[in-house]
Amino acid sequence: MSVHDILLAEPRGFCAGVDRAIEIVERALAKFGRPIYVRHEIVHNTFVVNDLKDKGAIFIEELDDVPPGATLVFSAHGVSRAIQDEAQARGFTIFDATCPLVTKVHVEVAKLHKEGYEFIMIGHKGHPEVEGTMGQLDSGIHLVEDVAGVARVKPLQTERLAVVTQTTLSVDDAAEILAAVKSHFPSVREPKQQDICYATQNRQDAVKLMSSQVDVVIVVGSPTSSNSNRLRELSARLGTDSYMIDSPEELKTEWFAGKSRVGLTAGASAPEVLVQDVITRLRALGAVSVRKMDGIEETIKFPLPKGLRIDG
Repeated sequence: MSVHDILLAEPRGFCAGVDRAIEIVERALAKFGRPIYVRHEIVHNTFVVNDLKDKGAIFIEELDDVPPGATLVFSAHGVSRAIQDEAQARGFTIFDATCPLVTKVHVEVAKLHKEGYEFIMIGHKGHPEVEGTMGQLDSGIHLVEDVAGVARVKPLQTERLAVVTQTTLSVDDAAEILAAVKSHFPSVREPKQQDICYATQNRQDAVKLMSSQVDVVIVVGSPTSSNSNRLRELSARLGTDSYMIDSPEELKTEWFAGKSRVGLTAGASAPEVLVQDVITRLRALGAVSVRKMDGIEETIKFPLPKGLRIDG
């Protein structure tokens, strides 16, 4: 084996929205006891979900699977208005772990809808965040997944048209699609601040810096994690062999044949314990040095919902 150096991306791993979502489930379990029901995986990470299952969380997709009187947590990706309304009508005790940066997009959509706007949403079909954002309205929101999709959008009018995006997209892809939207619909209204979240942007920027300095990039993240997939795609696009793994056991020794420098990062829903376990595996393959890149230090913290705070 030829692995010698490990370069750790900075920042990597948990973002503030993921930290908050996991803490909401853990505090609900501590306060109300098991089981706590969670609609959809709280965050897209197998290790995190299994850990919370062990502690007493039950993950469901349909509200029919939640018994009367139960405590229900909405995942970090957000939910549609229909799901919110139905959960309230059923009388569950609800804690909303939607990332505040996703909620910001929901609020913007609701506000502009009242002003008569239609929307173009840039995002991945079927992703729960996209379903949640598009589900804020009954109609008038058009999903675009790529540049070619822009020409297929047929809004009822173009004077009041606004664009929003999924928060975990490739920054470069989103910019390219947004440019196509603006050229097709010149009067389109953009968000005041881009919707792609700070953590997605920072992790992608770190991978851009890292990929040219290493022979192979390993991304710790689950297959369902949008932002983790984008990190692997980004480094591959920049010409570096790149692999995404859900756990250290998935590392394959042949990936490192003739590669002395390994870059290591983790998606926003992947815990640091997995990164450290990967480092242990790489040391067993011969790595002798681990160096952290210089990078942005993230200090953002989001408050917990009322009813789960320590102060009540």
